[in-house]
Amino acid sequence: MNAPAAKAGEQLIEPGQVRVGVHVRIPLSWLDHPFLTNSFLVTTEDQVREILALGVPVLCEPKKSKVPPAPPSTATPPAADAAAELELTLLRQRQEAQREAKAKRAQVMAAMRAKLDVVQKQYASAAEAAGNAFKQMGSRPQQSVQAMRDVASASAGSLLADPDSAIILIADKAQNRGEVAHALSVMTLSLLLAKALQLSEIEVKLTGMAALLHDIGHSAVNPSILRNPARNKHEEAAFQTHCRSGYDQLAALGASVPASVAEVALYHHEREDGTGFPTARRGPQVPKLAKIVGIANRFDNLTNPIDPRTAVSPFEALGVMWARERAAFDEVVLQTFIRTMGIYPPGTLVQLSDGRTGVVVATAPPTARLCPQVLVYDPDTPRREALILDLADPETAQQLKVDKAMRMQDRGEDELDYLLPRRKMSWFKGNS
Repeated sequence: MNAPAAKAGEQLIEPGQVRVGVHVRIPLSWLDHPFLTNSFLVTTEDQVREILALGVPVLCEPKKSKVPPAPPSTATPPAADAAAELELTLLRQRQEAQREAKAKRAQVMAAMRAKLDVVQKQYASAAEAAGNAFKQMGSRPQQSVQAMRDVASASAGSLLADPDSAIILIADKAQNRGEVAHALSVMTLSLLLAKALQLSEIEVKLTGMAALLHDIGHSAVNPSILRNPARNKHEEAAFQTHCRSGYDQLAALGASVPASVAEVALYHHEREDGTGFPTARRGPQVPKLAKIVGIANRFDNLTNPIDPRTAVSPFEALGVMWARERAAFDEVVLQTFIRTMGIYPPGTLVQLSDGRTGVVVATAPPTARLCPQVLVYDPDTPRREALILDLADPETAQQLKVDKAMRMQDRGEDELDYLLPRRKMSWFKGNS
């Protein structure tokens, strides 16, 4: 093969110069070598032998290495004995088996991307329908409400048929349709929670419809108040009227809006301990669907606040709701929500144990809650082709784990553009 091109700070070395402590980059396709990543610190003699068996020059990055490469050998290599030849043959056979296993993992990644594509198309369709319904709510309220019901029913159907679809969506939703983005996000989260609480199919669909319509009363509030993250007491009083206004709008539509849906517009800011509004209801006085939508709404407001500089990661949002705000929510419903979202919810930026960073794109299975699926940041690879690691996979789990969750504010722009490409698109500033 031609000598691979070295990047700044790299040097080309022969495979015989590799030893434990040298940081290498393998200049082959990910499928053509047995390692989990192309670039890594060599930590075992087995890895040294694996690189030697590949028989290709590699690239060393001295700044990341703990020791320099071994000096190049000028001696003629001794003739291999039969035992050495057998060891090399077995090693190459093992590498071939590892390549086949990698090819299967690549198929899993392709399936994951295909699922993301399907879900994003479904989301785009729902956003289009919901956006049109919001625009026509004033002139054609009955038709708009029916459109919202249809969106909720279709979304609930997709979730019930494929539970993973909605959780994937949270990590990569299109945040470019103002109030629609917030409504669809709260709907997605509410549907997940309603399903986890084992509500009936009818109740799940009603929850979705209620979540889409929970902020319909914003239309009666001055937009400048909705956009203000530091409202004074008079502005806050005006803001809180959106609950009653929304309820009145929906109740006026009669039988086309079930009472349980209209109640969510009225009570989604009520809290278990009586600290909410507009009526300071407590515990069992707050309807079940309002509790569900209230939790989803609070989570979305923490991760996508009016002032983006105060945004917290999904991981941090769950911590805030449990550690600081637990008394405000039905504890059973909140615990169910946290279990459903996972320890590292989709959209969480994480650092892996090898120092690389990534974003969680799918939650971990119940049997391995610390092992989500992570899209890995690699500026040399197009995002569309980025490596997606399933940390619950036994072979992967032997080499990698999540070290910690990270704050968006602590990462560079290039990294954020790669991992969270839609984050700069505007949210509706009244998503409260």
